Parts: sequence; C-alpha cells; structure tokens
Amino acid sequence: MSIKVTRLFDFAHYQLETHNTSNAFNTKYNGKWVTTSSEEYVKKANAISRGLLNLGVKPGDKIAVISSNNRTEWNILDIGILQVGAISVPIYPTITKDDFEYIFNHAEITLCFLSDKELYKKVKSVKKKVPSLQEIYSFDKISKCKNWKEIIKLGEDSSNQEEVEKRKDSIKADDLATIIYTSGTTGKPKGVMLSHNNIVTNVIDSMPRLPLKSGDFKALSFLPVCHIFERMLLYLYQYAGCSIYFAEGIDKIGDNLKEVKPKFMSVVPRLLEKVYDGIINKGLELKGIKKMLFFWAVNLGLKWEPYQKNGWWYAKKLAIADKLIFSKWREALGGNIETMVSGSAALQPRLAKVFSAAGMPIMEGYGLTETSPVTTVNMMKDNLLKIGTVGKAIDNVEIKIAEDGEILVKGPNVMMGYYKDPEKTASVMTGDFFHTGDKGELDENGFLKITGRKKEIFKTSGGKYIVPALLENSMKESRFIEQILVIGEGQKLPAAIIQPGFEFLREWARIHHEPIPGSNQDLIENPHIIKRIEKEIKKGNKGFGNWEKIKKFELTPDVWGIENGLLTPTMKPKRNEILKKYQHLYNKIYEISE
Repeated sequence: MSIKVTRLFDFAHYQLETHNTSNAFNTKYNGKWVTTSSEEYVKKANAISRGLLNLGVKPGDKIAVISSNNRTEWNILDIGILQVGAISVPIYPTITKDDFEYIFNHAEITLCFLSDKELYKKVKSVKKKVPSLQEIYSFDKISKCKNWKEIIKLGEDSSNQEEVEKRKDSIKADDLATIIYTSGTTGKPKGVMLSHNNIVTNVIDSMPRLPLKSGDFKALSFLPVCHIFERMLLYLYQYAGCSIYFAEGIDKIGDNLKEVKPKFMSVVPRLLEKVYDGIINKGLELKGIKKMLFFWAVNLGLKWEPYQKNGWWYAKKLAIADKLIFSKWREALGGNIETMVSGSAALQPRLAKVFSAAGMPIMEGYGLTETSPVTTVNMMKDNLLKIGTVGKAIDNVEIKIAEDGEILVKGPNVMMGYYKDPEKTASVMTGDFFHTGDKGELDENGFLKITGRKKEIFKTSGGKYIVPALLENSMKESRFIEQILVIGEGQKLPAAIIQPGFEFLREWARIHHEPIPGSNQDLIENPHIIKRIEKEIKKGNKGFGNWEKIKKFELTPDVWGIENGLLTPTMKPKRNEILKKYQHLYNKIYEISE
C-alpha cells in the first residue's frame, strides 16, 4: 500500500515508493548535468535530518534557505528540515540587507543555508545584528564558510534514524511547515504561515488541471523556488513522478530549453512578453515573402479561439501556419513544450492566443502566497479554458465576490495566518473567507476575471474610479513600453510614468534610420521617440472611457528592476518606491511646485 501524503516530506517518500525515478532532480554544475534519483534524494534528506538532530535542532526552530538559482540541494534540505519538525523559511536572494536583517530577526532564524559567495557576503554583513543566528552553511565551497555537506557527514551514522522517524510521526498535517515572507508592493514583508495541509491539499487539488504524466515527462524549473508557486509545483512534479530540471538562470533559459526539451514549465507573463518580443524581432529581420508569411501567421495566431470556435477554414490556415512558422517557434523552445502555466501577474490575452495557436498552450491561473497559492486555473480539456480569465476554482476551493467587488477565497489552502501578527490576520479574514485584496468578477460559468488591485484603485478629483492594472496591461501590449505605473489619485486626470523598452527603441531607431542616441536619457528626450510612444498610448487607450484615458506621461531613463528596489521579486512594480523615486516627474505632470 502506497504512502498517504499528508505532510510535505511525504512527497519524497511517495515518489520513491510509487515511481522511483532515476533522474528525479537535475542540476547543472560546471557545464554538466548532475542527476539525483528518488532513492538518493530520500537518502540525503534523511542524512540531513539526522545531522540536524545531532546539531540540537528542535521542533519549531526556524531555518532559512536562500538560493540564487533553483538547485537539487534546496529540495534535499527542504525535506531534511521538515522531517525533524523545524520550520523552513525560504527567502528571496534579491532583497536588500535591511530586509534580510528584518526577516532573520522577525523569524528568529537559528541556522541559514545559502547558495553562493555573494549571498554569503550579504548575510554575513547582518549576522552580528541577528542574535538568534548560530551558523551559516553554503552549497558552494566558500572560504571561511561551513559547507552544507558537513550536515550530511554529521548524519552519516544512521543510529539516530529512529529519532528522525519519531519526529516525523509526531508531525501532524495541520502543523506549521513554512513561513514565507511576501515581497509586497508596499511596506515591510509579512510572514505567511502555511501548514503541511495547506500546501499538500493545494498540490492534490491542482493535480487534475495539469496534464502531467510520469515516466519520460520532463519539467523545467526556473521561477524562484522561494516563491510558493514554484515550490508547490516542485511537490506536484514529485507527486506525479516527473523529472525536474533546474534552469541555470534567466539568461540561459533558451539554451536549457533546447538541452532538456521539457514538456512542461511554469512562466510569468514578463518572460512570455520577452520571448514573444524576441520572436517578433526575428520576424522583422526577414525579407519579402518570408516576412509576409511570418506576420500572416502571427495575425492568424492573434485570432485564435479554443475548441475550434473559428471553424474549419481557420483550422486549415492554422495547419499551414504551423508547418511554415509555428513549428520553428516550438523548436526554439526545445520542441516538446506541451503546456506552460502562468501566474503572479495578469497575462495579456494576445499572448495566450498566439502561443496556443503555436501549439504551446498557456494555462493562466490565480493565487496568492496566502492561498498556497492556487485558487483558480484554466485548462484546455472539459471546456475549462476561457481566454481573458484566470479559470475556474480548483477542487475544494470556493470563490466569492464581496459587495465591493473584492475576491474572497475559502478552502483548505488558506493560510494559518501572519506570523506574530494576529491583528493583521484578523483584518483579512471574514469567517473562513480570506480577503485577497484583488477585485474581480465571476461569469455565469464560474470563470474568474481579475479587474484590479483593491488598494491600487483610485478616484480622480472628478469622482471617477480608475483601475490602474487594466490600463497598465493594455499599454504593455506595446513593445515600446517595458514598465508603466498609472497615477492620478485625487487629480483631474490619470497619467503615467513609463520605463520604455530601451532595447526595442534602439532597434526601432535603427530600422527607421533615426540617429541612435547613446544613453537612455538621450533616448527619452528624443522628440521622435516621445511622439511614437504618444501614438502607443493613444492605441492603448482604446476601449476605455474618456475619464480613464491617459492624457499625460513622463519617461524614465532607469530600467526598473529588483536590484534597485522598483520591482518585487515577482516583477511587479512597487508603487510607493516608484512614486518616491520619480516624485519630480509626478510634480511635472500635475504642475506641482517643488
């Protein structure tokens, strides 16, 4: 009889018993893929557990895990920590030193495991300010830093395995498993407490929506595993017996796709936008009939509808487009992609259409860290796909829309609460329903459409409501606009602060024989470019009421990124930080004296 999965570490043992995969995890070191089997995975996790016991780790101790890239070590350590009743605290590698210090002290971290030298420097710099932190261990070999293999060595002697088993047996499904600090677009990070049951049920209830098959089914993982979305998927892959390959990084993802040839991967809209823009750029370089055929296929793809709604003649044309154009797109992404699942931000409908037309359907879903994370997701079969929505609720999850339009979620996936903040917890719960902070609509068939972030919706001085997310998403369909923040609370009209797509601007300037300015500052001051972006704004304004349309905008020379604190680790704009940095542009737009 197979193991019943009720706690997170059960996934590892379940995989060993039911699938025993020879290449369960695959990470590239020094240019070579190194494979870890299900058996080795469990063996090393048990050694970690025994080593932690020998170190004196107690149930409830908080252990931080930080990695610049997804890698096998993270997963082994995760299971090893959880088996002894300690609490895993995954942390984004890109946060500031101040945030590291805050999280370490707030969670009272006792041990820290990290991946590399750069992270070691960051954590070492705050260690003296964290009284609870006893030791730092690294995955890579680093001078003067203890290595994680020391814990495995400490657990080589299996004589205390019985104690590990006792600890495992004492852990209940409803016990706290992990604290995940949300990046948030405002304020200090909040520690979301998730139980074993929160995440396990989310895995099992999401499973029917994903077309996963065990055996030769390969999944590529590159979204940060410290984020619950990717972490949940890694448990799901283990449950399904898939082989997991870890991408080397965003810059190597194209190479990794061609090497691994995965059937499944998770994505964020920003990645898909980049991939799409790259494909279009190549199309623009074509000449004559080749160029004409390329854009004929693209325009055909943009008209795609599920379930052959466009009829047989469209299907015929699509088959030709596939043979001539779309097959090459698939080849560029490894040639085997069957499904991509998208989360973290709104997906432009055009991307869902064109990639689906190209034989790489995108399943868009919706969730939050507080909901472990999946609440709804689209699926191709059984009429469970509707473009422009985030799908229907998964099993055992109930979605309700409050009177003010806020999305409320109820289910076994809803968090235990915010760590050390019962007041904040109480403020987001009404009975068993969690207040997401997002606004949305449910159609007659139960498909959920996100209409904006509740806190971000504002009123103009004329009393009209503006939903920034809808406008921003429309504007970002333009390749001239990389990032955008819609502003105007209490003002006469909405406006925007924009980070242009500098790479594309230079390409556009080259194609149109414009002088290519040296710096980003020169680019944003170029009258031809300003005029061109003005045209894009007018295009993006279509479909919105006159009071909603963006009338004014200013361009920024900086690239908004995680490192400079303008984007969250999931690539969402940090409204407060952007407004603070570009206060002078806000003042210029609304003619406010500084």
